[in-house]
Amino acid sequence: MLYPNIFKGTVMDDLMNELMGYPCNLEKEKEVPETIGRMTADVKEYDDRYELALELPGFKKEEIKVELEDGYLKVSAEHSEEKETQDDGGKYIRKERHNGKLKRNFYVGTRIKSDSIKAAFENGVLDLTVMKEPEEATKELIEIK
Repeated sequence: MLYPNIFKGTVMDDLMNELMGYPCNLEKEKEVPETIGRMTADVKEYDDRYELALELPGFKKEEIKVELEDGYLKVSAEHSEEKETQDDGGKYIRKERHNGKLKRNFYVGTRIKSDSIKAAFENGVLDLTVMKEPEEATKELIEIK
C-alpha cells in the first residue's frame, strides 16, 4: 500500500518510486543516488578501432565487469549502498538502501579477440578500445552456366 513519505518528498514522488521500483527525482533540490539511471554510451569508429565511452557515475572499478562472449562485448556494473541519518538521540529518522545494476551489450563480431580490447576506468567513465580485426580476403570461384 502506498503512503506518503512524511519526512521528505511528495505523494507523487512516492507513487513514482513504487511504480518504477527505484527513487525518482521530481523535485530538483532532492538528492537521488548517482547509480540510478542507465549506462550512456558514446561510440566512435576509426579505420583501425572502435572507441566506447560509457558513463558509470557512482560506481567503483571493482564493481564493473567487461567480458567478450559470442561476439558480444558485455558491460555490467552492480552497486550496493546504505545510508543512515540519525538525530542526536540515535533514533532512526531515515534509513535507506540502494542496489543499482546496469548492463549493456555491444555486438563486435566473432572475429574480435579479448586481447584486442583495452579498458580503463577514471572519473566515472569506462573507456574501451576495440581494435578491428583485418578482414580476410576471400576468393571464391563463380560458376559459369
